[in-house]
Amino acid sequence: MSASWATESKPTPRQRAERGKAARAQAPRSTLAKLDLSGDRDPIALLQSQDPSRLAELVPVRYGRMLASPFAFFRGAAVVMARDLASSPRSGLEVQLCGDAHLLNFGTFGSPERALAFDLNDFDETLPGPFEWDVKRMAASFEVAGRDRGFTGSERRHALLAAVRAYRESMHRFAAMRDLDVWYAHTDQGAVEAELRARNEGKLERRLRRSVAKALRNDDMRALQKVTYRIDGARRIISRPPLIVPLAELVQAGAPSDLEARLGDLFDLYRGTLQRDRRHLLDGFRYVDLARKVVGVGSVGTRCWIMLLQGRDQGDPLFLQIKEAQVSVLESELGASEFANHGERVVEGQRLMQATSDIFLGWLHAEAGTDGRPGDYYVRRLRDWKGSVDVAKISPRGLVAYAELCGWTLARAHARSGDRIAIATYLGRGARFDHALAEFGSAYADLNERDHAALERAVAAEVVRAENG
Repeated sequence: MSASWATESKPTPRQRAERGKAARAQAPRSTLAKLDLSGDRDPIALLQSQDPSRLAELVPVRYGRMLASPFAFFRGAAVVMARDLASSPRSGLEVQLCGDAHLLNFGTFGSPERALAFDLNDFDETLPGPFEWDVKRMAASFEVAGRDRGFTGSERRHALLAAVRAYRESMHRFAAMRDLDVWYAHTDQGAVEAELRARNEGKLERRLRRSVAKALRNDDMRALQKVTYRIDGARRIISRPPLIVPLAELVQAGAPSDLEARLGDLFDLYRGTLQRDRRHLLDGFRYVDLARKVVGVGSVGTRCWIMLLQGRDQGDPLFLQIKEAQVSVLESELGASEFANHGERVVEGQRLMQATSDIFLGWLHAEAGTDGRPGDYYVRRLRDWKGSVDVAKISPRGLVAYAELCGWTLARAHARSGDRIAIATYLGRGARFDHALAEFGSAYADLNERDHAALERAVAAEVVRAENG
């Protein structure tokens, strides 16, 4: 323990609160409603700027998925929103940002204690930055999703305000808590059911139980049934190009023939980033098969793999997802990450923001993949009770309840990494912040619809190519 660490004075709660008040002068809460755009704004050019770093044959699939609706476009356009946010006033109150905190990047997964946890679950863009950037993306996503569902203006505003109000009120509660209590705070299935029961939301509680049952079925055994087949007594990953392409087919198409032989070295790099007890657990599994897989919307075209491992027998599978981590879309606006490896950036951001994380979460660097290009990757389980809200079926009341859950979750993540007392003071007790974010969310949804229309025109003019997939 260094002497400076032991004797260094820490800001008092009052001093931290004064910092929050001072931030209001730097970025008054009313200014957060404004959408200040650069004069040379070109959303399609921004999306195209990401194309060279992606697999060329999958880029049209990305545009095809984004073309499906304004909501799908929003999900894939984190780089566009990052540029838009950069020109707005900043509070100066930094946290570890998710970087892409839209409502579908919250969801369920299995905790190491085998409870069903709910948390943020996508950290590809994570980076330190002003807390309000995550809140703005979350708020706008509820407005965009509400429009996608055909909800009325008042229904959409109710959900958006619920998300922001839950964030603000939760941050005040976290500001009054002890540091350890903030760190241990989490939500799970039982807590959500109890809250719905207390509010006499029986219908929503029953829907939650059905969603929980579905999530609990989403495990390695289900993946074994859905993405593998048996041949000569062994399991192999199915071929469904371009969405799933086994390694053997990629080698036939020109990938380096020694790639499978190099997997052992790459796996050792990943293994070295795990805790010792987890390395011991992993060592009980052996490699079976590997395939490239297309995932998500915004991630389409980045290199992503699924690996099948086997434990004691074929009834003991483990699926890992090995996903490329490129430069965060926030780095051009907020500065470079402190981590040289972007896989490590993702993992460390995830561990800081989540209440509990995947025990197999790790990272590696590959000097050359199937296309000969070096890349950073992070590794996690492919399926471990993962679930997300079904926006296509959610009701207005359900969206409000979900918004409150997301608002609490984002506040808890920010309270772990940022100055929760300063942020709570900045937010205030009244609804001024809430209404500013509601105005911003509505304005950004309008802009997002125009950007989606611009993509439609670009595809029609053959500026970009889109394919279904």
